[in-house]
Amino acid sequence: MFKNLKYDIENVMKNDPAARTKLEVLLLYQSIHVLIFYRIAHGLYKIKLFFLARLISQLGRFFTGIEIHPGAKIGKGLFIDHGMGVVIGETAEIGDNVTIYHGVTLGGTGKDKGKRHPTIGNNVIIGCGAKILGPISIGDRAKIGANSVVLKDVPKGKTAVGIPAVIKN
Repeated sequence: MFKNLKYDIENVMKNDPAARTKLEVLLLYQSIHVLIFYRIAHGLYKIKLFFLARLISQLGRFFTGIEIHPGAKIGKGLFIDHGMGVVIGETAEIGDNVTIYHGVTLGGTGKDKGKRHPTIGNNVIIGCGAKILGPISIGDRAKIGANSVVLKDVPKGKTAVGIPAVIKN
């Protein structure tokens, strides 16, 4: 957990020009705070302590305004910039070095069982207010435009914009 935390902090320092020191990022960035809550909750979830995992997850949501289900799988270096209102569902998977802006939802599309949330590749940027819904894949280095509603796979290196989203590039 602490190895990932160090990497997460370094990634914020690299990607946020407003970040001045690592101590400032650790103490004042809600992105880092929610990842600490998430990594504890996810560890509990993996050993089937579901109630305790959800309790820790809810505390993270209460303190940060960011909701990450403890069942989600998140790589290192996730940067949630101005994260109020971000929702990450139970079966969502997020690769390394992903940037998510405020108001983003990685959600399901119904009451289906099993995999029902998106899979996000590495080095993806998701603009504010974007909704990525269902068991779809967003390829490495893809970009999702602000307020886009993505319902279909986005190939690696492509950009998706609009409602419903269309692929550009």
